[in-house]
Amino acid sequence: MKIIGVEKLGGPEALTVMDVPEPHAGPGEARIRVKAAAVNPTDTVLRSGGQGRGQLKAPAIPGMDAAGIVDEADDTGRWQVGDRVMAIALPLGIHRGAYAEHLVVPADSLAHIPDGTSFAEASTLPMNGLTAVQTLEKLNLQPGQSLAVTGAAGTLGGYLVQLAKQAGLVVVADAAEKDRALVAGLGPDYLVGRGDDAAQHIREFFPDGVDALADAAVMNEKAVPAVKDGGGFATFRWWQEDPGRGITVHPVAVRDEYHSGEKLDALRRLVEDGTLTLRVADQLPADDAAEAHRRLEAGGVRGRLVLLF
Repeated sequence: MKIIGVEKLGGPEALTVMDVPEPHAGPGEARIRVKAAAVNPTDTVLRSGGQGRGQLKAPAIPGMDAAGIVDEADDTGRWQVGDRVMAIALPLGIHRGAYAEHLVVPADSLAHIPDGTSFAEASTLPMNGLTAVQTLEKLNLQPGQSLAVTGAAGTLGGYLVQLAKQAGLVVVADAAEKDRALVAGLGPDYLVGRGDDAAQHIREFFPDGVDALADAAVMNEKAVPAVKDGGGFATFRWWQEDPGRGITVHPVAVRDEYHSGEKLDALRRLVEDGTLTLRVADQLPADDAAEAHRRLEAGGVRGRLVLLF
């Protein structure tokens, strides 16, 4: 089968089209004929050697989001050949990443794609959607409490804003001037300018600080001042500093959601009822993965670039 793999870690040019033996589904597993794989910043980190050194099997296969059609299923009856599904993949796991024609996944990791969506659109949901769900679970805010979201114009940030509003939270989101209309359309209660002084602007609306902050922009110590004493701070790149003031840092790791098919199915329903918005920036043939990585690393992409197999 065709994969987009990495033999030697490096720049986008390290991504190479390769042919490897097909994997097959075992007990408790299903195999997806991948139609679309979203391109995430995590993929570029893995490709360049910023993640998983010493754990990667050669060739390394990036990709944490897949959508496609079940073409092998175990005998539990949970999934049938022909089902249109989506799932997360774990590039550091036994089945590796989603940049592949076939992807084997645990049967309990799958969900049907939302009605009325394409494979490309559906592929933007699993990893970032489940990351947002885990974030809100860890922060454990109650309706009426406040949440700040940095990087709100991004895919993860957008899902966080929309899920937080659906949960009854008061949301303040950051946005660059060019993204204000996009972020405002997600429904936050307050908008602040994006940048190193975002925390100061958040404090203008919340003088004592917000109850929690989800740092999708990876601002770390620059974002912490927005949080009230005793509040919560969700980090997505394993920031390990002690912010003081009784603030609890919550590391978020989507790999812990590898078997969270039920949560993914709940996200499917939220797409279908209009709570969540799926955004595809562009679709490229899988062979053009290097170009997709170049575009993502150049910045300014809104929505996900998606590889088509």
